[in-house]
Amino acid sequence: MINIINWNNLLEDELKKDYFIKIIKFLKHRKSSGYIIYPNSSRIFYALNTTKFNEVKIVIIGQDPYHNPKQADGLAFSVNNGIKIPPSLFNIFRELKNNFNNFIIPNHGNLYSWAKQGVLLLNSILTVEKNKPLSHSQIGWELFTDKIIKILNYYHKGLIFLLWGNFAKKKIKYIDKNKHFVLTAPHPSSYSVNLGFFGCKHFTIANNILIKHNKTPINWLLNHQ
Repeated sequence: MINIINWNNLLEDELKKDYFIKIIKFLKHRKSSGYIIYPNSSRIFYALNTTKFNEVKIVIIGQDPYHNPKQADGLAFSVNNGIKIPPSLFNIFRELKNNFNNFIIPNHGNLYSWAKQGVLLLNSILTVEKNKPLSHSQIGWELFTDKIIKILNYYHKGLIFLLWGNFAKKKIKYIDKNKHFVLTAPHPSSYSVNLGFFGCKHFTIANNILIKHNKTPINWLLNHQ
């Protein structure tokens, strides 16, 4: 893999495509019409801005951003500091506690430290309207995030994809299992967490894979803030 490869030059042509231009126009129109959109415009591409392309080790795919005020921070499953931990994220923390004896459930849900270690926290849909889950599911975002997965699949080798729930599993068709590791489980939401997310041991398995391939494992611990 060439070191000069980065998100900007890999996605440059994608940003010029008609569907992407329509996404931006749609967002501007909705905002000008008084609709509140999450996350803030400066955080829409925060996952890509935080986890450098060459440093990606693990990919966790979410659905769409949190739709309640002040929750969405641009990273899948993550919330801004000072915001109550949502149920799905709390269940993720509970599974981490089952994976690692030293894991302490934090008092916050900011996953920035994971992203900086190479965990790409990518939502399939990058924006949402206030109090309207999946409100932007038909505007083209999935074409864009499909492209991101295709790029990761092509240029990288040995990535670990953690796909939780049917929404994330849609991306499987873009992943070469001969090149990468794919771990699937039910979504960590309250509705499905007991159907196989608890006990999946994905965090332990992922770190063991990294160690086996001479890569630094992820420190999943999150300090209290």
